[in-house]
Parts: sequence; structure tokens; C-alpha cells
Amino acid sequence: MTSILTNVAAMSALQTLRSIGSSMETTQDRVSSGMRVGEASDNAAYWSIATTMRSDNMALSAVQDALGLGAAKVDTAYAGMEAAIDVVKEIKAKVTAATEQGVDKAKVQEEITQLQQQLVSIASGAAFNGQNWLVYDNTNTDPTNVADKTVVSGFIRSADGTVKVSTTTYTLQDLPDVAAGTNSNVLFSTVDNDDHTQSAGGILGSVIDDLGVTAASADWDAATTIVNMTITDYTDADMADALSLVEAGLQQMTKAASQLGSISMRINLQEDFANKLTDAIDKGVGRLVDADMNEESTRLKALQTQQQLGIQSLSIANSSSEGILSLFR
Repeated sequence: MTSILTNVAAMSALQTLRSIGSSMETTQDRVSSGMRVGEASDNAAYWSIATTMRSDNMALSAVQDALGLGAAKVDTAYAGMEAAIDVVKEIKAKVTAATEQGVDKAKVQEEITQLQQQLVSIASGAAFNGQNWLVYDNTNTDPTNVADKTVVSGFIRSADGTVKVSTTTYTLQDLPDVAAGTNSNVLFSTVDNDDHTQSAGGILGSVIDDLGVTAASADWDAATTIVNMTITDYTDADMADALSLVEAGLQQMTKAASQLGSISMRINLQEDFANKLTDAIDKGVGRLVDADMNEESTRLKALQTQQQLGIQSLSIANSSSEGILSLFR
């Protein structure tokens, strides 16, 4: 039936054209934004997952920055400890040379004194952003003066949705006690003395008993330290004691450097993992919400063709009623 009041064909063509227009709008939005799920109304589940993982990625980015800061502190301490080890090796060589009869111990002492001062300079200068892991004053009550030094090592999201930041702790041990199996990992433990010549702990400020060395010299047992060592008037027995003390200090420093090296290695591994994890999360989120541009561009071209055909169909449907006029001529 043909009606001049109700054009069913035109209504059908118009409905189809509206549907095509809606699909084109969605496709054009995906093409322009590059996202298949741009808001919760597109896909609530995927949008929620993507939003959560993006926030985790931002947290991981902050963790990477913190790892860089932690690595800088550890590397500074390691560089200082390594430099101090080289100096103590030189002291060891000088003490060994001084054991030879006929050697001018006064001249050797001058060299050792300079090396001792260099140890103080190294310990004082090995600081990053105000933190020095080679010197610890256990008499300082300042809240910032803590023995436990921490560096951020990761960001964790548990299965129950809770999140936390993991840290690695490096405890500054000022007083060694080899007999009890305790090693010191700081060079000095100062007692109100900036040049560390009155140290009461640390590897370079500990008495011979704490370092686990037995000496026959009464003067040596009376709290003579590596830093205050004076070999000018030493007997052969005293020189042997001095050499033993230097060797004990060198072993303590080597252990401390190994600890710092292990932490540095872990931080480097964590940095690599954080980079890979960030990339993996980006890829995972992309699979959920990113639009396939090849598919969307092909769909857009098809919709444009359908739109043109829909316009032509609507034009034909509207022109069909014009034929009725010819019946009245």
C-alpha cells in the first residue's frame, strides 16, 4: 500500500542511516583517540582494570626514581669503602716495609700519617644528599641519625588488592666484636670529634681486642687504634701487632664492601625488573583498551560507503511519493 501520510520506506532508510551514523561516531572516536575503551561506559570491567594498572605503573615510576636515589647512596658508600681499602693496603705495605731492619721508621711514619689523614677525608666525604654510610655516631640523638638505612626496592600489589612498598635495610654496625661474630661496616664511630682521632668504634677506630687480634704489646692493648698508630718506637713484636691489626681492619672493610656490593647488585636487578614490569603492564593495558587501527580504519571506510548508500536509499524512498502526483494530472 502506498500512503502519502506514512512513508515506510523512508522511515526504514532513515533508521538505517541513523544506525550507520552512530557506528561512524563510535569508530571515528576510536580512530581519533586510539582507544577502544576510553571510558567506563565502553566496557566497565576493562576500564576498571586499565585504570588500576595505570595507577600502579605511576607508582612503579616513582619506585624507579627511588631506586636511582638508593643506588646513588649505596654506590657512594661503596666508592668510599673501596677507596679506603686501597689506602689501608698502602698502610699495610708501609708497615711491612718498616719491619725490615735498618729502615727509617720515622720516614715511613710520615707516609702512614698522610694515609691516615686520607682515610679521615674519605670517610668524611663519602656522603650523598647528607647521608654518610661510612660514619655513624651512636651518641647522636638526632632522629635522622639512625643505624638502619633503607632503600626502596619494589612496589607490590597483593591478590587481595592491598599495596605496599618493599625496602632493603642496611644496618650500620659501629662496634665490631669478632669473638661474638659481629663485624663493623662503618669506618668510624665518632665521639664529638670531627677528625675521628678519638673514635670509639668503627673499623678504623676500634681497639685491637674488638677486632679479634691478640697482641703482646701492653701499649697496643691500651686502646691504640689504626688511625692513631705510631710505629716510630715500635719493637719487632709491636710491628707484628701493628701488621695484625691492619690486616684485621682490612678484612672487616672487605666484608663491608661485599655487603654494599651485594645491595648494589640487587638494586640494579630491581631496576631492570621494574623497567620490564612497566613495559609488561603497558602492553597488558594496551591489549585491553587500545583500538586496532587497521580494523577501525577499514570499518570507517565501510561505514562511509554504507552512509552514502543510505542517503541514496532515503532519497529514493522520498521520491517514490512524488509518483503519486502523476496520477492526478
